[in-house]
Amino acid sequence: MSKTISYENAKINYTDTGKGTAIVLLHGFLESLEMWDEFAEKLAEDFRVVCIDLPGFGMSEMLGEIHTMEVFADSVKAVLDQISISECILIGHSMGGYISLVFSEKYPEMLKGLGIFHSHAAEDDPVGKKNRDRGIAAIKQNHVGFAREFIQDLFAPENVGKLSTEINIFKERAGKISKEAIIAAMAGMRDRTSKLDVLAAINVPVLFIAGKQDTRIPLKKVMEQVILPKHAELLVLGNVGHMGFLEAKEECFRKIKYFAEIC
Repeated sequence: MSKTISYENAKINYTDTGKGTAIVLLHGFLESLEMWDEFAEKLAEDFRVVCIDLPGFGMSEMLGEIHTMEVFADSVKAVLDQISISECILIGHSMGGYISLVFSEKYPEMLKGLGIFHSHAAEDDPVGKKNRDRGIAAIKQNHVGFAREFIQDLFAPENVGKLSTEINIFKERAGKISKEAIIAAMAGMRDRTSKLDVLAAINVPVLFIAGKQDTRIPLKKVMEQVILPKHAELLVLGNVGHMGFLEAKEECFRKIKYFAEIC
């Protein structure tokens, strides 16, 4: 059952299950905490698992016209403070990875481990920033169409047919997100700064999960960053795009559970 806190005059939705060491799971762009349902249920057998609807997504309300990664990270901190979690293993998918890195920079004392799931620490290059701006223009024209097409393109081609039911569910959820929330998050990702220095200085284990066919986060970019932390774990998934939690569900779950145990 989900719960809410009030933060900056907005409701932030979250779930909190299980007992023990806390694992906090952050969803990505055009997603919600529902993406973690199966993972959370299994992980809650051994850990305390918190999943959060980031502002503007799922059942959480917006905080402003632009949701910077810092705004998102502070909303996560507010939830954890409310439920008395002082240390956690933080795992973020895609945009959730960007947010996790900012959280790591701002609140290092709260971190026991960091998971970068189909994500990375570099900022957008000039071409990437222009693509974000083009995306915002497309969202303004037809945000539902943009969301559905965006979700479709996240999967490796060979998985599209096999996961058609799941993909349609994600498309339906994405189509319900407001135009304003999608733009706020897109602008926040465009404006984010590099956190490569955070990876280089971090004192807790870091898990990278990457897909060989991920067109959003190329494997080469991830591989260049794996060498930065003092202790890094890497799972490279063959025949997987950007959605390993669906495309390679069992492999990802086993790796995340193992990582949580070593943390």
